[in-house]
Amino acid sequence: MEKNGERVIYYRDELNDEFSEAVIEPKFIGDDYDYKGGFLRALGRLFIYEFLAKPIAEIYLKAKYGHIIVNRECLNACKGKSIFLYGNHTNALADPLIPQFISLNPSVYFIVHKNNVSMPFLGALVPCLGGLPLPDTLKATKNLHRRIEELVTGKYPHTVTIYPEAHIWPYYTKIRPFTDASFGYPMTFDTPVYCFTNTYQKRMYRKTPRIVTYVDGPFYFDKEKPRKEAKAELRNAVYETMVKRSTENNVEIIKYIKADS
Repeated sequence: MEKNGERVIYYRDELNDEFSEAVIEPKFIGDDYDYKGGFLRALGRLFIYEFLAKPIAEIYLKAKYGHIIVNRECLNACKGKSIFLYGNHTNALADPLIPQFISLNPSVYFIVHKNNVSMPFLGALVPCLGGLPLPDTLKATKNLHRRIEELVTGKYPHTVTIYPEAHIWPYYTKIRPFTDASFGYPMTFDTPVYCFTNTYQKRMYRKTPRIVTYVDGPFYFDKEKPRKEAKAELRNAVYETMVKRSTENNVEIIKYIKADS
């Protein structure tokens, strides 16, 4: 693998270390947080998401990263259905943009860290872009669960995107271990699962690597097995697929080294 830079990051905990460069004081997502929003949010989503964010996102991804998607046709197996989409978390700007170009469904939502709705000005736009922040209270958890249920079991199909690694490791070229906690959603709502793996690949005349996104699925849980076992198997199937796809990385922008304890 080519070493395309000399930056080194030392880590201790693959599950919990965070290397996002943004310093944000997260807001409290309590009982009164409105996950659905009213008319103004719907209007904002129509104009900000459809007419502003998506065109700009497409231009940005193509111009900066020469972005391409591989195996998107596998989504045809669940065309017209809501899906859960799991991906690796390696790029603060590209990660929120790519799923909308993967999904066949016109409306894409994201389960996000509450930092995303805590930013000055931009934080207010995140819900219009489909951000669903992780809750801090039991009631807020129920409200999030209810909103996800509305999205995936409603009249129109939606895509709910989850980054199970939870924390951003910029340009990381492997797949970090993640828990099966978020895989309860597709089981509860009996919804197909897909995954995508963003890889960084060398370009002939550009220092910035190309992002090549590999899509895989669908994955289903085994209804004949106990929930705990089926959830672990679903997680493992997604994780192993992403690990296999990550071998397509051939440029290392940042080298990650595990620090001595």
